[in-house]
Amino acid sequence: MKRNLLVRLPGGNDRTYPILIEPGILARVPKILSERWNDRSLFVVSDSNVSRLYGDSLTRALNRAGRDALLVEVPAGEASKSIDVYFALVTALLEKKIRRGSMVVALGGGVVGDLAGFAAASVLRGVGFVQIPTSLLAQVDSSVGGKVGIDHALGKNLIGAFHQPSLVIIDPMVLKTLPAAEFRNGIAEIIKIAAALDPKFFAFLERRAGEFDPANKSFMASVIAMAVGLKSAVVAKDEKEAGLRKSLNLGHTLGHAIEAATKYRLRHGEAVAIGMVLESRIAAMTGLLSMRDYIRLERLLHAVGLPTRQPDRLNMKAVLSSLALDKKSGTGEPLFVLPKAMGHSVINVPVPAPLIRAVLS
Repeated sequence: MKRNLLVRLPGGNDRTYPILIEPGILARVPKILSERWNDRSLFVVSDSNVSRLYGDSLTRALNRAGRDALLVEVPAGEASKSIDVYFALVTALLEKKIRRGSMVVALGGGVVGDLAGFAAASVLRGVGFVQIPTSLLAQVDSSVGGKVGIDHALGKNLIGAFHQPSLVIIDPMVLKTLPAAEFRNGIAEIIKIAAALDPKFFAFLERRAGEFDPANKSFMASVIAMAVGLKSAVVAKDEKEAGLRKSLNLGHTLGHAIEAATKYRLRHGEAVAIGMVLESRIAAMTGLLSMRDYIRLERLLHAVGLPTRQPDRLNMKAVLSSLALDKKSGTGEPLFVLPKAMGHSVINVPVPAPLIRAVLS
């Protein structure tokens, strides 16, 4: 069940990094890191939930293996992707004597990966970092590709950078400690990748939707490897999201806006699922997407327990305000990724405000 991938970026071998996917690999992290960076100090960044489950034990194991490892803990939750927590993290790293040759090890979900990665990108003008994602969403999405950053009061991920990890280690067995809702959160991103990029993968998910289970480690390792393989191939071709990589924003234009409008009461995967349905509805209303494929997407999301309708009493003004700040906008007008079939998408599609309002209402 071991599956190893490589992300090959332009610029030489030092821009290439491996993604190691294997049930139980977390126990081998001290050996893996020692083989690659035996002389570097390590700063394990984790949140208050994951630290209790894995952070303390991993840091102790690293020190027993002769590594100079320190654990830095941040509060759990999306609120940690803030300027205040970022500044506190950088301060802690500096006080603990981080050096240019040190490595930051991000151990946690997407919040930890984004926050620790942004700290690694900026402290001392950049140090190396390793991603060890512990949520399904982070394993298939945010841990790969080098997007790191924090939120702003005006919107999600508005402050950040591209800073590629030196290594990604994915252990499907840690998913057994995820709450069910967080597990479904990650399935949304898997479906997004399939719907945006690969019709065969989408059809595979339709056939085997009932097999999603953290205990089904062989199936989960396979699905994670397929999703990560598709994403890493896109990242290799378009690291800075100039074109092709934008297709991975399917569901995110409206999804991020709905997240912000609900003050992040919706989980990210839930908002992306709703965003995919709404954006597919736009595609169907404009004749780009067949009604058959629109129904296929909605049925698959429903089959895995994800929401397909926006929350009641959604603040339309707040959604439209967030859309105006969307990073994917070209000249201030929100640009959408719309599906033209399951597995194929079109980027940079302007959608008029009246149609957005009609879909949201």
